[in-house]
Amino acid sequence: MVAKRNPLKLNALQLKTLTLLQALSSLDDGADVPETDRLIPMLPSPHGNHFHVGQYVVSGGDATGLHNPAVWAALTRKGLVVGVPPANASLTPAGIAYETGLSEKILHSHDH
Repeated sequence: MVAKRNPLKLNALQLKTLTLLQALSSLDDGADVPETDRLIPMLPSPHGNHFHVGQYVVSGGDATGLHNPAVWAALTRKGLVVGVPPANASLTPAGIAYETGLSEKILHSHDH
């Protein structure tokens, strides 16, 4: 049976935010093994109309959910994030493994 795309019915802003949180949480160890909660590090500061997440550059417009309490509440309610966002939050194994389908669309390689 084929896995259902977006089974938790996250909206577009929630999907973008989860994609960014997945990228941020993988910066420390690079591991993609969703076994335990993974701490979400300090949120990056934008400069101009973008900000950097490791090797990627992200448009500021794709990151508006990072500072939106309703998005954090939805991700917490759906079991993808635990803790007090954003300072003391972690992605759950479900949040780490959730396939958003947006990585290639919003995480762009940079050369500066």
